[in-house]
Amino acid sequence: MSGTVEEEEANYFSKDFEWETLKQEIENNPSFSYHLLPFVSSSLAHGQESGDSNAWQRFHVRHSTGRFFKERRYLLKEFPELVSCRDFSKVLEVGCGNGSSVIPILRGNKRIFVYACDCSNETLDRAQEIVNASNIVSVQGRFKTFYSDFAFTGFPKWLLCDSCRLILPHKQEECLSSDVKERSIIDVNGSGSLEESGCCIGGVDFVTLIFTLSAVSLKMMPTAILECLSVLKPGGLLLFRDYGLYDMTMLRFEANKRVGFREYMRADGTRSYFFSLDTVRDLFVGAGFIELELEYCCVKSVNRRKGKSMRRVWIHGKFQKPVCEAAREYVSS
Repeated sequence: MSGTVEEEEANYFSKDFEWETLKQEIENNPSFSYHLLPFVSSSLAHGQESGDSNAWQRFHVRHSTGRFFKERRYLLKEFPELVSCRDFSKVLEVGCGNGSSVIPILRGNKRIFVYACDCSNETLDRAQEIVNASNIVSVQGRFKTFYSDFAFTGFPKWLLCDSCRLILPHKQEECLSSDVKERSIIDVNGSGSLEESGCCIGGVDFVTLIFTLSAVSLKMMPTAILECLSVLKPGGLLLFRDYGLYDMTMLRFEANKRVGFREYMRADGTRSYFFSLDTVRDLFVGAGFIELELEYCCVKSVNRRKGKSMRRVWIHGKFQKPVCEAAREYVSS
């Protein structure tokens, strides 16, 4: 092992270098100049958005054992609200993959419910298997998976129906029937149920976007973020973590892999976007969210086998849906 669990977790939170120093170094290095150039559209970039889901489905099939992904133990330290929230809070994990983000949430808070979606049914099946085998208390009653290619098809109405979505925030609880409001109650023995009844579940308290938005094409990101906003309860939080500008992974892409400005396509057809703080702020605040936290996470890790130091850059963000939002509703064109 490269280190103890405690050391590995600590590394996720440290600021090992300054992003501005890295930025200056990269932008002054001629070998990286193609990353900074304006992007000229090409046949590779044209029309690729519709194939993103299939590429990710193939990716997850290849890595179906789950060994490719490590459990994100740092998640509850980055987002302690998932532990300190009120009992029976609901989380929507968007792009759950094999469950690497779901497991620490379910384990860290035994009175929280998690709904998890992905664009691959095979991935969802695998996530369910991994979670079921994790020996988490009452997991059968607190975890539900469902298929959603959210940037294109949106979320299902049972998360938050149109009638409830249109009601003013201070009236929202009144529109939910008692069986809907009590649907997520855990009894004293720790059992519970996520079965839907009535009009909908009344929205969620948290949406987690953990290394998911970067896999969506830039032009589809505003739609995807508005979908997330639409299923959050007023005052609910969106918790965000993704690739940051000048991350080591970005610098490894060759010039012919660019499919947009700061947007790249891997050989297997999956894409990745690398965010600046300004881009994230514009996307989320532009959609109607309130910015609570937004910063670069700059971590230096060492590949001991190759003896190489790697500088990783991620973006950490917390955004809130306005509490006094007057019946805001997103309607796609």
